[in-house]
Amino acid sequence: MQQTRVAVVGSANMDLVGTAAVLPRPGETVLGSDFVMLPGGKGANQAIAAVRAGASCVFLGAIGSDAFGVTLKARITAAGVDAGQLRVVYGASGVALVMVGAAGENAILVTPGANGAFTGLTEGELHAVREADVLVAQLEVPVETVTEAAVAARAAGTRVVLNAAPARPVPAELLAAVELLVVNETEAQALTGRGRDEPAALLALVPRAVLTLGGDGAWYVDRDGTEVHVPAVKVDVVDSTAAGDAFTAALAVAWGEGRELVDAVRWAAAAGAACVRRLGASVALPRRAEIDELYTPA
Repeated sequence: MQQTRVAVVGSANMDLVGTAAVLPRPGETVLGSDFVMLPGGKGANQAIAAVRAGASCVFLGAIGSDAFGVTLKARITAAGVDAGQLRVVYGASGVALVMVGAAGENAILVTPGANGAFTGLTEGELHAVREADVLVAQLEVPVETVTEAAVAARAAGTRVVLNAAPARPVPAELLAAVELLVVNETEAQALTGRGRDEPAALLALVPRAVLTLGGDGAWYVDRDGTEVHVPAVKVDVVDSTAAGDAFTAALAVAWGEGRELVDAVRWAAAAGAACVRRLGASVALPRRAEIDELYTPA
């Protein structure tokens, strides 16, 4: 099987992750237990997850000129991701403050930093997009940049997967280039005004879509009339922070390898489940053997 070539256009943040028995309410201070500092951001997470799932991956994004930026590039590179074109922007890197409760639930505050300056793709960055089998993008960097990458990818025959997170307006030009949309319930509601019971509403925007529902699994729908519910893989949840990133990356890798999309969603569900069993996004992102261990074909 030929290795899938993935290009990820997205964010890189330093994740400052603390755990506590309960999450604080507004105005409340609680004592935590553990703390870790890890590379994160949906873009970096999905790039690392793609490599661990078996793909080669080039990551396109921006980091700051601060100490966090140095650490981010070193750790992303150490994970096997091609970060040779990762931009360095004067100022602060993106930072995510992540609080994780005892049941695995989380609250996250993200300050974009250098991610907000990632605009106007260079010819080298566009070449990387065009040479990939699959482009994976999210919405934590300027939407104009995501649109530029997606349009270039589609014109070159590169498959375009958009994880439309966080929830925000998506321009028609970007949606027209997307071949597979991945959203959770909140993001689907923002795009279509419909919730978990109407996944087919997403087909007014794109030809194929996956609606993820956490512990309730995921729906795959397409314009050929397919509408399949894939159940979640049951595991003990420690930290759900990067589950969606593991899911999206595994889905893109499996699709690039030639799997039927419903089967690719099943494999992605196994990746999401494997991810929630450990604390810390980049640590938790599963390797291919861990995904295969939880994967059950139809």
